[in-house]
Amino acid sequence: MSDKGPLYIGFDLSTQQLKALVVDHDLNLRYEAKVHFDDDLSKYGITKGVLTNPSEGEIYAPVAMWLDAIELVLSRLRDQGCQFQRIKGLSGAGMQHGTVFWSLAADKLLASLDPDKTLQAQLEPSTKVSEREGAFSHPDSPNWQDASTQKQCDAFDRELGSPEELANETGSKAHHRFSGPQIMRWSQKYPAEWKNTSRISLVSSFIASVFLGKVAPIDIGDVCGMNLWHIAKGQWHEKLLKLVGGKEHVDDLKAKLGQVPEDGGGSFGRISNYFVKRFGFPDDCSIIPCTGDNPATILALPLRPADAMVSLGTSTTFLMSTKEYKPDPAYHFMNHPTTAGLYMFMLCYKNGGLAREQIRDQLGSSASWDEFNSAALNTAPLAQSQPNDPMRLGLFFPRHEIVPNVRAGQWRYNYDSVTQKLEQEANDVVESDARVIVESQMLSLRLRSQKLVHPVKDSSGKTLPAQPRRVYLVGGASSNPAIARIAGDVLGGVEGVYKLDIGGNACGLGAAYKATWGCERQNGQSFEDFIGQRWNEDQFVKRITDGYREGVFEKYGEAIKGFELMESTVIEQASRE
Repeated sequence: MSDKGPLYIGFDLSTQQLKALVVDHDLNLRYEAKVHFDDDLSKYGITKGVLTNPSEGEIYAPVAMWLDAIELVLSRLRDQGCQFQRIKGLSGAGMQHGTVFWSLAADKLLASLDPDKTLQAQLEPSTKVSEREGAFSHPDSPNWQDASTQKQCDAFDRELGSPEELANETGSKAHHRFSGPQIMRWSQKYPAEWKNTSRISLVSSFIASVFLGKVAPIDIGDVCGMNLWHIAKGQWHEKLLKLVGGKEHVDDLKAKLGQVPEDGGGSFGRISNYFVKRFGFPDDCSIIPCTGDNPATILALPLRPADAMVSLGTSTTFLMSTKEYKPDPAYHFMNHPTTAGLYMFMLCYKNGGLAREQIRDQLGSSASWDEFNSAALNTAPLAQSQPNDPMRLGLFFPRHEIVPNVRAGQWRYNYDSVTQKLEQEANDVVESDARVIVESQMLSLRLRSQKLVHPVKDSSGKTLPAQPRRVYLVGGASSNPAIARIAGDVLGGVEGVYKLDIGGNACGLGAAYKATWGCERQNGQSFEDFIGQRWNEDQFVKRITDGYREGVFEKYGEAIKGFELMESTVIEQASRE
């Protein structure tokens, strides 16, 4: 590898750590460093990266800690020998929905940083007499785990008439963590600080601002995690701005939020002189828009239209890049972070690995994955020993689920696809639960994404039912052969099921790739085409099993109606309890 070519850096600011990844022109990872907040910055009193106020449901992080983390992670890169003078572009990924409030003094302070002093000492000094001395009108940033905004969420849903209409116009129904409800509550709770607020950033645009030396715009993809952006119109939602800021203060709120550029790869400008002198960055290093952690994840693949990514961790996340905009309160739509005309479709579930582990532990005393996998693969699809047997379905939630909104519990049913009748079973654990739990999770994904897939042709030219082109599995359970096999059975995947293995670096790599594209793209060259020419798929991707199997995929298509009926039945039962 050349030691003379340009380098590009991507940051990943998550709840518990800050990572910095440096790639070269060919997207090879050259340097990597991280700062773990609990281990390295425990002086802030945080636990798992955050502070809490349980009485109000508040979860937040000190912004000063992030400033210290930026200094520390760059120092660690320097200790590794990273040649900062070769870095020509910079971007980042920030945990979505976190909000940073800049003071009236912010731009002046950002523009006049002394390279002999730390960021924290100048932007958020611990010895300041008043809030007006620092760059932030409030020292903390509400975290995505915050649950203090139910009153504001109810107001958002009412303002447009229903959660459905709010989702239709902003991409999502109201959520506790979304920045619009957070800003509304914060301005009401802290009126003096609100008056001293000049600009509002998301975590992603906070990263860009620090390196740019002035408050940077919000990213075109990340802005959709606020419940304030009218996606179809491509502008701030006037009616919702009135709700948050008051009828007389819409222009003030709009000024605080700033303009949102449409080009996800357009440079915001050159890096602050502070980083040139303190760390040796070149003065022509470009700051490319930083985006959210979930949008950055789809850039790490890079995910193409009709591909699906399933993250199999403690929770479950499902991502697709799609040209279809068909919103619903049950999931999220966001602008694609790099490609105009594409959207990012996202489903988030609380129950993923925990639910599978619960069934594994209930199956026998050994509680092994080998036992679980054997039971799952030795059970016929939908536990049908004969084609006309009832289909066995179930819901398994160790935690209160959000999709659908149901309390913790287990429910088991038999479904007759001919009569379309559902019959509840006794709630006894049986061996087929190993397959049914995985089917249940994948059927939920298929149900909610079915409007976004289209009929496809296989390698012989035969037209197959609507399904993803490829299904990529990531996360801890992506190596489990039984889960992969069942995922392919239910979701399909005309080209197969693949394991994507980039460790825990997806967000940081996606940001680094975005920086590379923003700086080196040819006129009109899309992110997908640019990265596709350089990205080494063989290094990160492995085909692990077939996707579509004729007859099996169609059988699960019949089960979708029963699964949807089961969900509505359980929701109705829960409402009566």
